[in-house]
Amino acid sequence: MHDPQDLASRPGAEPTTTPTASSAAPSAAPGWERETLEQLAFASLREQQSARRWKNGLRLAWLLLVASVFWAGWSYNTPASSPSAPHTAMVAIRGEIAAEGDASAENIMAAMRTALEDSGSRALVLLINSPGGSPVQAGIINDEILRLKKLHGKPIYAVVEESCASAAYYIAAAADEIYVDKASIVGSIGVLMDGFGFTGLMDKLGVERRLMTAGENKGFLDPFSPQTAAQRKHAQAMLNQIHEQFIAVVKAGRGDRLKETPEMFSGLFWTGQQAVEMGLADDLGSLDSVAREVVKAAEVIDYTRHENVAERLAKRFGAALGEASVKALRWSGGLR
Repeated sequence: MHDPQDLASRPGAEPTTTPTASSAAPSAAPGWERETLEQLAFASLREQQSARRWKNGLRLAWLLLVASVFWAGWSYNTPASSPSAPHTAMVAIRGEIAAEGDASAENIMAAMRTALEDSGSRALVLLINSPGGSPVQAGIINDEILRLKKLHGKPIYAVVEESCASAAYYIAAAADEIYVDKASIVGSIGVLMDGFGFTGLMDKLGVERRLMTAGENKGFLDPFSPQTAAQRKHAQAMLNQIHEQFIAVVKAGRGDRLKETPEMFSGLFWTGQQAVEMGLADDLGSLDSVAREVVKAAEVIDYTRHENVAERLAKRFGAALGEASVKALRWSGGLR
């Protein structure tokens, strides 16, 4: 074997050195810094690309929203038919009568106006299948029916399918005649205000209700607070007044046809056959039979306003878009 020192001392021999940590560090440092800078650059680029996609997406979303709203408004308000041959106009009142929904006063009145303005319509039939709803919405529609009858001089009939109760009958009472099926549910001429009271249960559970109001009666409908005799009396007086308004509308609309009984305005409801006997309805009939035999125009054209798919999407999209806009602005650095 050779001595390492002899090898090192021979002519032409290359010196051998052992790398140390201090000698390797300078060569490793530049690679580490370069990798870090590349990562930062790519992260910045990805963030810019994402922000650009969000902005482009928002622009496209707003464009689609505007187009959808215009299309929805155009299709929603387009008359069911142009001036046409003689026909029976029909507007359906289905489901709960409420400010938000197909059976709102706004929708029903707009449809009735369009139907009666058509020169081809000989009469308007309100096709009703509703358990009732808001007395305010029903009162507005009732008043509009009376106004439109005078304005256009065309008869307006009510045809009941399964149900015409409470606020729905409030509307039907303004019609010239009411037709029902023998098994229809008609009536419920009354007013209610419902709710729950949990004060006894809270006492048993040891739960304390902390409700602060300005005005001693501000929270008297709160289900977790006791109701005083004065508050109950006040609520009952309101209900009684609205009930009297309802009764007055029915009497004005039905007139001498009513065969009034003590139970008629008690909130009870009856079959269609009973309703005819009591004068709450005029006769048995369906949409087709009324159009054919009463109006003498067998063709029926539907003028009911329906919320189309585009409008529903526009409403939901508008709410979602607001939240998305805030998120996008935060992501792009525009909102802090």
